[in-house]
Amino acid sequence: MTDFVTSADGTSIAFDRLGDGPPVVVVGGLFCDRGRTRDLAEQLAMRLAGRFSVVNYDRRGRGDSSDTAPYRVEREIEDLGALIDATGGEAVVYGHSSGAGLALRAAASGLPISRLVLHEPPYGPDDDDSVRAARELGGRVRTAVAGGRRGEAIALFMTESGAPPDVVEAMRRDPRFLAVAPTMPYDHEVMGDEERGGTIPVDLVHTVTVPTLVIAGGASPDFFRDTATRLAQLLPDASLTTLAGHDHEAPAGVVAPVVAAHLLAPPR
Repeated sequence: MTDFVTSADGTSIAFDRLGDGPPVVVVGGLFCDRGRTRDLAEQLAMRLAGRFSVVNYDRRGRGDSSDTAPYRVEREIEDLGALIDATGGEAVVYGHSSGAGLALRAAASGLPISRLVLHEPPYGPDDDDSVRAARELGGRVRTAVAGGRRGEAIALFMTESGAPPDVVEAMRRDPRFLAVAPTMPYDHEVMGDEERGGTIPVDLVHTVTVPTLVIAGGASPDFFRDTATRLAQLLPDASLTTLAGHDHEAPAGVVAPVVAAHLLAPPR
């Protein structure tokens, strides 16, 4: 059964809770509503049964959640805070891709997060060309979305990400992706693409002291693995795990056992 919590600005956030116990909140990335993260949530709930519950939610503007303008990353942190307050008062937070960027920022803001799992947050290199490209892409996506050109926004991002033309064409016409495309600028803002050129927010990272697992894919592009390695070095209390043979879209059956093992391990 889907439940709802009201965030500080009145936005209604939809979520499903699986199991009983302290919550593990799953934060999806770009294009994700809770339908796309359901498999991971269910597999985590099965492996954590009796120890944790799993909260799978629609970020604002997606699925059954509402939205309130103007967008600010702080509002999404408030959404997460409202979820944590409603489901136990303290939580483990798992984030994938830009959802990991949001989870990191939420932890840095002081939300009651006991442990953090960051699965390939897509911070980019800090050379001039990479910074310029991230800023330009963020601006172009924002402009396309503001102009109602959802398919164009999807195509811009996926082409820049290296997707084959046939995949890009299919995604830009897919109703599921078109439905969440208006939230694409939210993810660019979470990652600081226009503000910092998408680089790691080093000063912010240093403030996150909770135990953190950083996950990278062994078959992911180099920048994902480089970012994961650097984050694990920068965070005060972090470990790094590599999913051998898997990329950014590692299946739930691979991710869930790694996350569950981390959460069930005795404190170091």
